[in-house]
Parts: sequence; C-alpha cells; structure tokens
Amino acid sequence: MRFYMAPMEGITGYVYRNAYHRYFSPMDKYFTPFIVPSQNRTLKSKELNDVLPEHNQGMKVVPQILTNKSQDFLWCAGKLGELGYREVNLNLGCPSGTVVSKGRGAGFLSDPDKLDKFLEEIFSKSEAEISIKTRLGMWEESEFEDLMAVFVRYPMKELIIHPRVREDYYKNQPRLEGFAYGLAQSRSPVCYNGNVTDRESFLKIRDRFPQVDCMMLGRGVIANPGLLEILRREEDGSRKLFHQNLKTRFIGFHQSLLEGYREIMSGDRNVLFKMKELWAYMDSLFEGGDKLKKRIKKAERLEEYEAAVETLLQEAEWRGDRK
Repeated sequence: MRFYMAPMEGITGYVYRNAYHRYFSPMDKYFTPFIVPSQNRTLKSKELNDVLPEHNQGMKVVPQILTNKSQDFLWCAGKLGELGYREVNLNLGCPSGTVVSKGRGAGFLSDPDKLDKFLEEIFSKSEAEISIKTRLGMWEESEFEDLMAVFVRYPMKELIIHPRVREDYYKNQPRLEGFAYGLAQSRSPVCYNGNVTDRESFLKIRDRFPQVDCMMLGRGVIANPGLLEILRREEDGSRKLFHQNLKTRFIGFHQSLLEGYREIMSGDRNVLFKMKELWAYMDSLFEGGDKLKKRIKKAERLEEYEAAVETLLQEAEWRGDRK
C-alpha cells in the first residue's frame, strides 16, 4: 500500500512536511496546498517558497494547481517544470465558498462540458504528467457518472477520489458506492481519500476495495502524525521501525514545527495562530489535561504557550499509539 499526504491549505506547507518527514514514517508522495496562478504570471512568494527544491529535499512532492483556465494551468505547470517537477495535480475538490463561487475546485464539477474542454487543452499541451483530485460532484452523487465519462478520456497519472460531494464539505460518511463506481470506470490508477483516521477505518476501505493500493491521508494524519507508522507497522513488517517511541518523536516534531514557523513568520502572534490551528487536531493525542489544553488555546505569548505544552507532555496520558 502506498500512502500520500493530502494537501491542506494553511497546514501542510514545507515547514510541516519537513518536520513530519524527519520524525515519522515517510509518505510516498506529499501534495502541496494549491497554487492559484495569477494574472501577471508570477508565483506568490509563499507559493514559490513552498515548492523550491531546497525546501523539499528527500521527498517526492507534487504541486497542486487550482484554476479553471487552461492557459493559466499550462503556464503554472511549465513554471513548476522549470523547478524540476514532472507531475502536477489539478484540484477539483476544494469546497470553500470563495473557491466554488469562481468555478474552481469542486465548483468546476458543476459544468462537465467546460471541464472536458479544459482537460482536452491541458492534456494535449502539457509536458507534465497530470493527476486529478476530485469529489463526486457539487450536489448529488449521481453527477459522478457524467464526470467519469469525461475523466476516462484523458491519460491522467492518477485519479484521487474523495467520495463526497461539495455540499457534504467534510461532514457525513464518505459515499463508498460513488467511489466504487469511479474505481470500476477509471482507466487510470485510483487513489482513495477520505476519513482514514485509524486502523479500523483503514481496514474498512482496504477490505472492501482490495484492488486499491493507494490511500491519501489528510485530517487523520494531522491529528496523529504517527498514524502511518501504525498502519505500516502491521501491513509490512519488513519496514524499518524507528528506535524512539512515537511520543518522543512527537516532542521533536513539535519543536521542529515551532522553530520552523519562528524562522519564516514575523511576530509571536502569527506563530501562535499556526500552532493553535494544529492543536485543534492534535489535542486528541492526549487524554485528560483539559485545563492545559485550554491554556494552550488561550496563550497570548510564546513563553506561555511553550510552558503549557511542556506541562501537558509531562502530565497528560499519551494516546498516540492507539490503533
């Protein structure tokens, strides 16, 4: 089984990827948060920094592009090609209102004819390999039939299916019948994405779709960075295990994140905001310590934050090895 890190806007940038890759079981691929090609045909400094080769050494990284204009996609793919990237990913899944209102991300799925013309243009002219990350549609699962009729026409590197419609956002259970349909129809390799958060949810997908050999992990691995190792530990006993336990590595991972964000962000408040955003996922790693978790969320200075985290690590029960 191959595993990918999902692109999560504001979270899985290069600081996070490097810290994760150093301390935990490595992903087979890391997908960057989406790049939106600008009208003046330049990458924003944040986007450029995220894909610079020197910021992504030792990792297989795939940049993701968000656009509904073929010429913008081709320009961006070409620019990324100059940086050494041979594969790019098209975002057809982002459910954000500001994205969808512009006909991008999941919003592009509402117009299969326009999408077809877009794909015809980029696949005929791009020198890069193109993978696609998609939802099942905008409103109804039945929309996926028309979308798959479009997708099968193109030689995509992979089709990554998040089996929800846009209106689901991240609520409700994944629509596995929709995923099954896409898997049966696709002429390209298919990767599953959605709600794999522990051993039980992993086995549910693996056992139902034994022909699937690739999964993309998002919120589940952000909540527990040791998740992939828990899965791989039992899937492939030949994989090298780390000498340090998961809690010890989490401590190093957290410190690496903190130092990394301090280097690239101005002011404690921005660093605190970023770390608190991660703790919204990670606090489930510890049982108890509710008062300390509140102190972390309410901290207004880094010194206050670091003291609360250190005490939590010492006093709360670690649950990161759970399956």
